[in-house]
Amino acid sequence: MIEDVKRAVDCGVRGVVMEIPSSEHIIKYAYQWPLERAIELSVQATRYAREQGLYVVFFPIDATRADPTWFMNLIGQVARDGHMDSLVLVDTFGGTSPHGIAHFVEQLRARFDTPLEAHFHNDFGMGVANTLTALSLGVDVAHVTVSSLGERAGNAALEEVALALLTMYGQDLDLRYEQLTELSALVQELSGTALPPNAPVVGRRLFDIESGIIASWLVHTGATRPLELFPFHWDLVGQHAPQIVLGKGSGRDSVLFHLRRLGIEVSDGDPRVDELLADVKRASLAKKGLLSDTEFRGMVDRLWQAAVPSSPGGS
Repeated sequence: MIEDVKRAVDCGVRGVVMEIPSSEHIIKYAYQWPLERAIELSVQATRYAREQGLYVVFFPIDATRADPTWFMNLIGQVARDGHMDSLVLVDTFGGTSPHGIAHFVEQLRARFDTPLEAHFHNDFGMGVANTLTALSLGVDVAHVTVSSLGERAGNAALEEVALALLTMYGQDLDLRYEQLTELSALVQELSGTALPPNAPVVGRRLFDIESGIIASWLVHTGATRPLELFPFHWDLVGQHAPQIVLGKGSGRDSVLFHLRRLGIEVSDGDPRVDELLADVKRASLAKKGLLSDTEFRGMVDRLWQAAVPSSPGGS
């Protein structure tokens, strides 16, 4: 609305993002407007914003679900009669695939030379993939949120997009990547929203090793060849160093590692190792989770004490 632009000017901003519904069904059923109203408001408000010297980002809501002909006509009229310094590709409900986004970008590139931006939601888990697809095709700006927090399933995650661009596409955004984990933790604390422990890049358990196979790799090669165990180094994103945890997937090297942590040295062929491993797996399955150091120490104490023969005449 023009009145919104006036308030933005009062605040002294240099630019505005101007949102308008762009799919016929959203205009008809959600906004309950005649279609012409969406076009008129878009033209009037963007033109007024330009007259005030603002940088205008035109943001057509629900663009990916709009009828292509209707959508192109809307953008064409705004470009001709209104103003837009950049145009946002908006997947409001996250229902488009990377192949669909590629087609969307190509269609817009063929019609308009306006700089493009990407605003993709994550309802089908496609937010990051769609964003990378759009950027690879020349889209200039990516809209992201920390750890994907946002409406419903959220938006493309800052840390995932940034790390993928750096490691997969060789594009260094000059970010302090080592603070990504700390940043996510802060946002989770302030928002009261906890991420699952296996969340990409910043999940708290990404560098916990339960698999017995991977634990063996860490024991034998982890110090010198960390990328044999993980796709990127933990220090790159400020994660904790790898640690071997105990659970149903543990192996003998996992148990031997934790015994050494307790100062207990046993031979690789000691039958108590296999017995202890079986205890760990049973307890983890019953608990439906990892074992704590205290729980493991209790198992060790019981097993080692049982192995000590009673003295003659003892009870």
